[in-house]
Amino acid sequence: MNFSSARKQITIDNKRLSYLDIGTGPVLLFGHCYLWDSKMWAPQIEHLSKQYRCVVPDLWGHGESDTLPESTHSLRDISQQMLQLMDSLSIDNFSVIGLSVGGMWGAELAIAAPSRVNALVMMNCFIGYEPEVARAKYYAMLDIIKETQGVPASLIEQIAPLYFAKNLEQDNPELFDTFKQSLANIHPDRIESICRLGKIIFGRRDTMDDIEQLISPCLIMTGLEDTVRPVLESYLMHDAIAGSEFINIPKAGHISSLEQPDFVNGELDKFLAKHLT
Repeated sequence: MNFSSARKQITIDNKRLSYLDIGTGPVLLFGHCYLWDSKMWAPQIEHLSKQYRCVVPDLWGHGESDTLPESTHSLRDISQQMLQLMDSLSIDNFSVIGLSVGGMWGAELAIAAPSRVNALVMMNCFIGYEPEVARAKYYAMLDIIKETQGVPASLIEQIAPLYFAKNLEQDNPELFDTFKQSLANIHPDRIESICRLGKIIFGRRDTMDDIEQLISPCLIMTGLEDTVRPVLESYLMHDAIAGSEFINIPKAGHISSLEQPDFVNGELDKFLAKHLT
């Protein structure tokens, strides 16, 4: 799957944001996971672009986008930058499909512009505070990455398993090894940006404070084996978001879009058909 012909770019806050724009129909804005890029949505783009227009940005410091703009201090800032992307494309209404941090800024966007977000899908995501123990662990990892100006091999061995179901290394070694290699290949020029963004993500506000303002139809999906964003967090969001739907993704960890693409595509089909047609 080569989407290079669909790649475009826009300048926001003096930085180049790279994105894919492929397909026609109702618009879907995708948000990928931290330390990944737009390619983690490849199975969904291939499937959904047959009847939807898929706009898939690379988050700052990831993929082909520039580093984080100096003016970016929160997930709210990132949601506003994504709204600028939509404005630049003259797209008034769209749905957001976000995984992990993509769901976090997606929720901020749905709250900030409720009349424009037709539907919201949050996968492997939690929009409350980062639990204190986890935040301390992630901050310590970020400090090591900043200090060494890269991701040391010992840290890669700790980080990679966090993203997947427990048998993924055996079941899909190519996916596991490709991710490990991507961590090893992070360019030193991007380290400061990656660390700043990590602190923004793990030090985020409690978006649940404004949850009653989230009026878009909402689907919450989480991998049953996700250890980073455990199922309990999704239940908490489901309970708090009026009218939301909740689905467990079997045999999936954090990167469910690639671990169980057929299951995810099927559930997205059903949800989007219900709310966009």
